[in-house]
Amino acid sequence: MRHRMAAGTLALVGLLISAYLTMSHYGLTGPLVCGGSGSCEKVQASRYAVFLGVPVAAIGLGGYVVLLAVALAGTHERFAARSGPTRLLVMFSGLGVAFSAYLTWLELFRIHAVCRWCVASAAVIAGIFVVSLVGMRGVRGEK
Repeated sequence: MRHRMAAGTLALVGLLISAYLTMSHYGLTGPLVCGGSGSCEKVQASRYAVFLGVPVAAIGLGGYVVLLAVALAGTHERFAARSGPTRLLVMFSGLGVAFSAYLTWLELFRIHAVCRWCVASAAVIAGIFVVSLVGMRGVRGEK
């Protein structure tokens, strides 16, 4: 159960990061605060900031909402002893890690700029994945 609480906490952090980046994408905030390097603005302004017509930050926002919902539902007594929520956390966060790896590759080799907020989000999704994998040890064999 602790791994689900940890995953939920990390998902909330990721949600806040991606909400900030999504609001920035839509011009709802001032300039991105990124240490004055301009890298975040360069990444956000690149053609890679939109994937299949949806801002990447909004995809992250949706993903973190799903992860938070699964983690919170998994702490409910009805699901606490079941492995399903943890398996979903592993699956969804694994997809997030793969997508983050792709986006990081784009930053390094196509955009030639690294956004600190994107790195933070990648670290958060990796943390959720690791915590969920560790949690799988405790739920093996349960339905």
